[in-house]
Parts: sequence; structure tokens; C-alpha cells
Amino acid sequence: MATKLNVFQSEWLPKINRFLETQIPADTDEETLAEAMSYSVNAGGKRLRPLFTLAVLSIFDKPITQDVLKAVCALELMHSYSLIHDDLPAMDNDDLRRGKATNHVVYGAGMATLAGDGLQALAFQWLVDNQLPAEVHSELTLELAKAAGPEGMVSGQADDIHFEGTRLSLAGLQKLDKHKTGALIRYAINAGLIIGGISPDDRSDLLAFAESYGAAFQIYDDILDVVGTEQQIGKPVHQDASKNTYPNLLGLAGARAALNQTVKDARQSLTIASQKLGVDTTLLAEFCNYFELKDEQ
Repeated sequence: MATKLNVFQSEWLPKINRFLETQIPADTDEETLAEAMSYSVNAGGKRLRPLFTLAVLSIFDKPITQDVLKAVCALELMHSYSLIHDDLPAMDNDDLRRGKATNHVVYGAGMATLAGDGLQALAFQWLVDNQLPAEVHSELTLELAKAAGPEGMVSGQADDIHFEGTRLSLAGLQKLDKHKTGALIRYAINAGLIIGGISPDDRSDLLAFAESYGAAFQIYDDILDVVGTEQQIGKPVHQDASKNTYPNLLGLAGARAALNQTVKDARQSLTIASQKLGVDTTLLAEFCNYFELKDEQ
């Protein structure tokens, strides 16, 4: 029997993918640059972040127009930019992403850098180049800049580089992951609340869910680097031996325990949100099955 999430994904994934496939070339004035930008965006990602935003709108019964979809897809551009730059020779120097050659392997480091730059700028363009209210434009732009910038994702990436080869405390690792991975996932939920016009006073429990989910996502990724296969995760495994990860800090059993507790915290936040706001959070809860279904490897 299909779950709510299965039905939701079957409706919205094709729409997200179609929008991304058609609109990047339409908004890019150089053929090779457009090709390089599209190469990474359309390489087969899960679209977790835009799906989260749409799921929030769905549970509050808010309409999803083409203008909304454009603003929602902006986050996928930002996420793809971060992956292109993360894979560059000056960063992780990875040759494989999602089972395909990384952007710089195909287009060269210079064009790959520009592809990432273009996607970052285009993300902000899409947030405001639509008919959503001006106050929504303003809040989305501010929150994405904070989530992606030097107090969010970029800060986490900087810590990842700065502390490589050293051993962070658990609190230090949690801070790194909250910025590096969690910030854009938190933004994804927040964007749905902003577009949906949900009062700031009613956002805290869903944002707490997002923060726990982001933490679980990184813990799970750390675990997969130890127990997963290249075919399964689409990139080389056992690459994090010198990095600050949960298995390196807590051992594999400790990392699994941390994952289970973090997913439990995420579910608890949804239960509280459902009770306070009078909405059915089942759809969001089913996103947690991403960890539970695959954790017994």
C-alpha cells in the first residue's frame, strides 16, 4: 500500500524535475555554463529539500502555484552549488557524485566553479522573480542567505576544513554538522512556513523537527561511509577516515545509537507540532523512514 510520502513524491518529483530541467537554460546566457549548471542539478538527486518545503505547504493546505514552485526550487540550486564546490580539487577533490563524474571532471575546475557561482546567484533570483508577496521575498532571501552563508553552510564547510586531522568534541561535531548539513534542511522547512504565512509563534516545533532531521541526515551519511557501498550511495566510501564524523568519534555502535535518538527527537517534535497546531504531520514523519528502512545494513 502506498504511503502518503510515496503518493506525494509521485506527484511532485516530476514537477520539480521538469521545472529545473527547463528553467536553468532559460535563465542562463551562455551555452556551456548552462550545460554545466544543469549537469549537476539534474544528476538524479532526491530533491529532499524542495520536497520538505512543499510538504509543509501541503500539511497546512496551502496552494502550490508555479510562483511557489519557482521559489521552492531555488533551494535545489543552492544545494547543487554547494556540492559542485565541495567536490572541487581545492576542497574534497572527489571524482564521483551520485554515480556520475563530478562537475569539474567533466567541465574543468574553472567552469565548475562558475557553474556553482551561477547556481548560487540564480537561487536568489528565483526567490524574488515571481509573483509572491514582497514580504515573502524579503524573508525568504534573508533566511536563505543566513542558512547558506557564513553563519550557516559555509561556516560548517570552513570548520570541516579547519579541523580536518584533529578530533572535535561531540559538541564541536554537532555545531559543524548543524551548519554544514542542517542549515539548508532547516531552511527548507522554514521556507514552507514563510510561504504559507504561518505565524513565527507557531513555527518552533516544526523547526525543531528540521534541526533534528538535519542532524540525523549527517549522522546517517557518516554511517554510510563506513557500512555502505559505492553503488548504493553514488560516491566512493571510506573517504572520512581523517574527518570529524560520528563513527570516528563514537564508534559505529555509538553512531547508530545517536542516529536512533535523533530520529526519535524529530518524531517527537512532529507530535508536539501536530497537537499544538491541529495539523496532520504524518507526511513529514514518513520522511524519517529514510533512516529507519536502511539502518539495518
